[in-house]
Amino acid sequence: MRERPETEAIEMEIVPRAGDIGGFEVARVLPFRKRRMVGPFIFLDQMGPSRFTPGTGLDVAPHPHIGLATVTYLVEGEILHRDSLGNALPIRPGEVNWMTAGRGIVHSERSPDAVRARGGAIAGLQAWVALPRDGEECAPAFVHHDDATLPVIVDGGVNARVIAGAYAGARSPVAVASETIYVDLNLAEGAAAPIDAAWEERALYLYSGGVEIDGRRYDPGRLLVLAPGAAITVRAVGGPARLMLMGGAAMDGPRHIWWNFVSSRRERIEQAKADWKAGRFDPVPGDDDFVPLPE
Repeated sequence: MRERPETEAIEMEIVPRAGDIGGFEVARVLPFRKRRMVGPFIFLDQMGPSRFTPGTGLDVAPHPHIGLATVTYLVEGEILHRDSLGNALPIRPGEVNWMTAGRGIVHSERSPDAVRARGGAIAGLQAWVALPRDGEECAPAFVHHDDATLPVIVDGGVNARVIAGAYAGARSPVAVASETIYVDLNLAEGAAAPIDAAWEERALYLYSGGVEIDGRRYDPGRLLVLAPGAAITVRAVGGPARLMLMGGAAMDGPRHIWWNFVSSRRERIEQAKADWKAGRFDPVPGDDDFVPLPE
């Protein structure tokens, strides 16, 4: 990763580092050494785009989480989600899985059998949202919203799907634990979208296509952290562009993150490590594999 000061509107530019999960490449955007969170977002991976050959697929075995909500959003492909609450269902492009770990949950993410048999592409974003301190130990929960339930704003060459929070007069039905904004913005070539200063902390993840802000061009595959209080306009240049607006209110204090655990207290993470190693988390029905605790 690297960071670079930008214009008055852009506080920081973060270029992801490459990683691997479940047998395919990801781009790790957050956390970053000089920027741990943007609003409640404490983790962001771009998954793919990757293509699996017939007979292969995504295989993220059961693993635990505490103190956060995972937010899965696909651009292409399909993933079968299973969790320790007994949920088992696929997620497809335009839909959202919002899984609240709270005091502890276990889940797996795999390619469905039919998808695995024929092969195919997968691409999308996996984000983690930290929970407020008074909600870190809440009961685990899982909610799936299909594409018909998430509002879409179409204005000229701008197509915006509101995943969480409110944007351009539309509000997502996804329940959030603190003020959150998460929007999938698709811009036709030359189209522009305003990004106002209504949210305390904001960033734009440039998923595909080039954009221009304050007369400067930015290429895809980077996170632009916006300066507080700066209203900007983002325009697609050289073709269509896709970007994610994300952020919200600053968190109520720092968070510790280790592996899949997030907490305001280090000792809570140590307890979660011990619980996973000792097999004290609930299992995932129908998926007996597991990811061992990293050494």
